[in-house]
Amino acid sequence: MGALDGQVVVFTGAGAGIGRSVVARYVSEGAAVVAVDISDRVTELVDELGSAVVPVVADVATWEGNETAARIALERWGRIDVFVGNAGITDGARPLEEIPGQSLPAAFGELFGVNVLAPLLGVRACLDALIASRGGVILTGSFASTNAAGGGSLYTSSKHAVHGLIRQLAYELAPDVRVNGVAPGVAPTRLRGTGALGQDSADSVLDGTDKALPLQAIAPIDAYDGIFTMLASRHDSAAMTGTLVAADSGLAIRGIARPGGRIRS
Repeated sequence: MGALDGQVVVFTGAGAGIGRSVVARYVSEGAAVVAVDISDRVTELVDELGSAVVPVVADVATWEGNETAARIALERWGRIDVFVGNAGITDGARPLEEIPGQSLPAAFGELFGVNVLAPLLGVRACLDALIASRGGVILTGSFASTNAAGGGSLYTSSKHAVHGLIRQLAYELAPDVRVNGVAPGVAPTRLRGTGALGQDSADSVLDGTDKALPLQAIAPIDAYDGIFTMLASRHDSAAMTGTLVAADSGLAIRGIARPGGRIRS
């Protein structure tokens, strides 16, 4: 038996990176998944994972995109047990002073639309079904949810907002729905930039990043699968709500003189 046998999941940001890897793990654990992404790459999941996945190409910053995903899950499987709000974009660590004032409103709207509004829309679209199933919500935060310098002013404030959503929604939806999150640090993936700032997708790992981490290595993309699976499991996360699980390769305890106490070079 898998940890998620019989569960139905609506999962945004499923087309690449952490999301794509976690969806594969969920299917291997017995879940059925409506996999949502703005990129049509998400349709490739059917070839990889079979009929346990229904891909939906949609803009999760719109009500229509989220309502469609929830409706498809209910029409196909009759229930929703977990909503995972994983879609996100970056500001490329752009400092506020390097953003022209006239560009700031559009950049804010675009980035907060994906990083903050989208998970709110997703939870709302799935809410009645989640309450009925006494299910769970998982939102993808970031090292930047609790620390400075994990991105620029827009990204960091948006991820702090995600942490706030996790805590507030956990309160509002208790005892019927558990709400938790995962806060990755540096993951080997590409992140879509903010179009209003003229940014394209870019690698999230720069040369030499591993040497700045206490663990001295970039964890593989599937290193996050187990955390997301644990939070989706009714048994393994039965005592958890309002929690943001840090998976940051030790960034939060990085030292000043050396990244880690036993690092000599």
